[in-house]
Amino acid sequence: MSATRLIEGFAKAEFTPSELLEACLERIARFNPSINALTAFSTERAIVEASRATQRWKAGAPIGPLDGLPVGVKDLQDAEGLPTTHGSPLFRGNVAERDMQIVARLRRAGAIVLAKTNVPEFGAGGNTRNPVWGATGNPYDPRLTAGGSSGGSAAALSASLVPLCTGSDTGGSLRLPAALCGILGYRPSADVVAHPTRPVGWSVISVLGPMARNMDDLLLMLQTIHGFDAGDPLSSHADPARFDNMPPVSLDRLRIGFSEDFGGAPVDRRVRAAFRERVAAIAPHAATCRPVDLNLGEMDRCFDILRAESFVAAFDPAGDRPVEQFGPHVAANVELGRRLSFHDRAWAHLEQTRILRAFNRRMADFDILLLPTAPVPAFPWEQPYPEEIDGQKMDIYYRWLALTYRGSLMGGPSITLPAGTLGDGLPFGLQVLGPLRGDRGLLGAARAIEMLLARDPATAPAKPDLTKIVPPPVDLRGIATHPPESSRAGTVRTIPVGTAV
Repeated sequence: MSATRLIEGFAKAEFTPSELLEACLERIARFNPSINALTAFSTERAIVEASRATQRWKAGAPIGPLDGLPVGVKDLQDAEGLPTTHGSPLFRGNVAERDMQIVARLRRAGAIVLAKTNVPEFGAGGNTRNPVWGATGNPYDPRLTAGGSSGGSAAALSASLVPLCTGSDTGGSLRLPAALCGILGYRPSADVVAHPTRPVGWSVISVLGPMARNMDDLLLMLQTIHGFDAGDPLSSHADPARFDNMPPVSLDRLRIGFSEDFGGAPVDRRVRAAFRERVAAIAPHAATCRPVDLNLGEMDRCFDILRAESFVAAFDPAGDRPVEQFGPHVAANVELGRRLSFHDRAWAHLEQTRILRAFNRRMADFDILLLPTAPVPAFPWEQPYPEEIDGQKMDIYYRWLALTYRGSLMGGPSITLPAGTLGDGLPFGLQVLGPLRGDRGLLGAARAIEMLLARDPATAPAKPDLTKIVPPPVDLRGIATHPPESSRAGTVRTIPVGTAV
């Protein structure tokens, strides 16, 4: 059931939060060993909180719009009493003493933090695998990647282990795994969800956001997590009018632009064909739908420098750390940052501004833009990243994410919607971009497109057949080195506050 349907069921006394939690735990025990989406669990606390939520609903006094819903929290974000390992052996014993702001807001809305979701090491890259917890498999085929870096969250939602999950996004970490797992991932404008742990506080590159299985669920979660934090200078105060009571948007009034490749990024021919089919399905219902030139500037080099800057700030601020301890992807970004000059940094910030202004000029003619999200179908998780796309070799591990990271440069909103499957049955994700701080309009348009796509079996969201993946066909934890004993993936165990993992 959707999150909104579950809340309705609580209100009508059709079932209780305790019964929902029990169902989730049973489903996790059955399917999580096959995909390794959830890592550390807080089961005993969740049972107590579900019982309290059950009593509140019986009394007709829920504490918030999410009261009694189990959620998953990305393993880059602190949740009190659970480990935040970042997928790194360096943080294997790091148990959070307090909630990150986004998690605290979920708890205040009544959500029950049940588990952490898997990530690539330090969230670096689009393939969720690390030496602490192992790899996360795609629920459509666990031999394949779930994407990243919010891959554990995307896989957990796709497999219906929990109804809502958190995520974050620098170069596509909310949108890419959503596309590969057939769910929704929303990258908001930088002011929407406070991110007080962002290493470079004034940069719009890294944001936090919600992940869900449909637009109504995503909006339900977004209404609880958006808002201001003094530690994030970009964040805005919560405005109930911004995301509540959103009126329907008529597709026949939307001016839609589209691009197959975001200014020339390499895209697999199967993805191009699927994208053209979705555009053809949407175009007759829109006011206008025409191609747009998104060659906005030197987007790749600009992103390279800004990303390297943030990695140096996070992992090597003094310039003297042995970066090999962080793993190859983080090391590659830090090494790149060490080679850059002050003039490189100045150029990147100037170019980012020029790119935004060029984008604004394009958006003057459109309400939203459509693009593919992932340039290739899901590939085996043993492969760190696709080394070549459509005959073009990737020069660094994240270059294949150009369809998403180029959009990150503008600081505006974008979302991935599930839009049916490719010819091999794997999900296809449609990316929708909006203007800077145009979140409300983007979300309204996305909801209208979601409704249109759902009418046709060829473009409607498809659910994975989980009966085909039990018992596990692969050892997803095989790459983990001494995984934490106190929270085996696939088991349901409590991590008390202060326990070393």
